[in-house]
Amino acid sequence: MDLIGHVSLVIGATSGIGARTATRLAADGAAVVLAGRRRAEGEELAGQLGPDATFVRTDITDETDVARAIVTAVDRHGRLDSLVVSAGVAGMISPVAEVDLDELTAMMAVHAGGTLAALKHAAPVMVAQGSGSIVTVASIGGRLAGWTGHAYAASKAAVLALTRSAAVELSEHGVRVNSVSPGLVNRPDLASAWPDGARRWRTAAPLGRLGEPGDIGDACVFLASPMARWITGIDLVVDGGMSAVPGW
Repeated sequence: MDLIGHVSLVIGATSGIGARTATRLAADGAAVVLAGRRRAEGEELAGQLGPDATFVRTDITDETDVARAIVTAVDRHGRLDSLVVSAGVAGMISPVAEVDLDELTAMMAVHAGGTLAALKHAAPVMVAQGSGSIVTVASIGGRLAGWTGHAYAASKAAVLALTRSAAVELSEHGVRVNSVSPGLVNRPDLASAWPDGARRWRTAAPLGRLGEPGDIGDACVFLASPMARWITGIDLVVDGGMSAVPGW
């Protein structure tokens, strides 16, 4: 994919899906601004991606930080062609009667509040340009029951709703807004944190494996790019076929 001249901001770029998305964007020629909380990892990745990559330390729960990351991208490159909102935290797997409501508050702050802050501050830039693409990272947990914790599922459902509503509002200005909903994605601590869930996933998923961050990153890059120029308001499910498995 030729993304030379394309400017992208990836929030949550210091690990996992965000890091793989940023790496793929840079490999395809885009100038990338990486935003995230982990300064050492972000600066290291920016150095690996070359002179057109920049890191800005960003806490997605701080609206001022989010606004500053968007301003940094525009000040450095003169425009913002795409924004990928990938920052996230894993949820607790517990019965509904044992849910800690503080966890819901924290999840909503990162997933819903952070996504809304990013939409709020990126939209005016892209509307002024008359073009742009915003990609949010949701989850099949926001669509299907049974695979994730209750607080996590609720917060990711909010991401889906925000994405759809922004897509409708911004479409007349040439700005596309879409989401990607991953299935269970491998991470370094998954085998110890949720071994039973990972085992059951591998058994049930039609493609027979967990997702990898690059599987999701490639989907994000597609939606961010001109190849998806006539796509807005959709949720691209990337789950190895799990959503197609009959429930009866």
